[in-house]
Amino acid sequence: MPDYSATRFAISLPQHAADGTFDPAGLRAYLARAEALGFEGAWTTEQVLGTMPSLGPIETLTYAAACTERLRLGCAVLVSTLYSPVHLAKSLSTLDQLSRGRVEVGVSTGGRLRMFSAFGVDPDSFVARFTEGLALMKELWTQPRVSFDGRFWQLDGAAMEPKPFQKPGPPIWFGASHPNALRRAVRLGDGFFGAGSQTTAQFADQARVVRKEFERQGRDPAGFRIAKRVYLAVDDDAERARRRIAAALDEQYGYFGLTGLTPVAVYGPPDACVRGLREVAEAGAEMILLNPLFDDTEQMERLAAEVVPRLR
Repeated sequence: MPDYSATRFAISLPQHAADGTFDPAGLRAYLARAEALGFEGAWTTEQVLGTMPSLGPIETLTYAAACTERLRLGCAVLVSTLYSPVHLAKSLSTLDQLSRGRVEVGVSTGGRLRMFSAFGVDPDSFVARFTEGLALMKELWTQPRVSFDGRFWQLDGAAMEPKPFQKPGPPIWFGASHPNALRRAVRLGDGFFGAGSQTTAQFADQARVVRKEFERQGRDPAGFRIAKRVYLAVDDDAERARRRIAAALDEQYGYFGLTGLTPVAVYGPPDACVRGLREVAEAGAEMILLNPLFDDTEQMERLAAEVVPRLR
């Protein structure tokens, strides 16, 4: 039997709260329990525009930082193309200081289907903007003074303090699926984070592209991690689990024209969830982000008690 003992597990942070329904005490309790159960980290996602009532990722992580001591805190992923890299560098540096160095940064170009016009971004230059913005953030995190003559941003002797608590900065994960983006992750990032909206088979293909790129560049992959978000539901009634997770995925992705995403999920009794997560680990995931889409606390408890221990 393969050894899964090195696989790490993180849990998603509940972010969906309709107007006036956010429960501060409930989120504090959830975070305390996630930390007590031994999860490596707690991660958010980003959805600025959409019909799902989704709290902002950096703000939610800041709240989480104040409620925890050990959990790594990340977002998979920020569409950094849509941000000013100066503002984003400052926000993430601040969060890293507040959390005493527990921040993980996921970034993505966003792909061509984003409503770039809402953010004043030229859709014909989003990849160049993404790459330049990331380079500028790294400069601001590491250099006492920054003079930067870019296509999109220009700085002359600018300083940003404080730097991130982690040196030279928080780990940077790339959300990517296109081979060019995967190769960019190897060149510029510290990890690759497979999307929850991708099947395990698609993720396996992407992980192979990443490994081949390390071979092509003659680089040592040590220190570069591979992870995947997995939407899942533990339920002794497999059909009920299928119906509920299909409905939840349609609600989450329907605004973007994506339906029929049930094949990306792992669901059913504990045995079925163990099998599904083993396949994700075998596909190359060194860290798996467990992402229930309903009954967050109950699902986290069942995952910790009935699923994760069988993958150690």
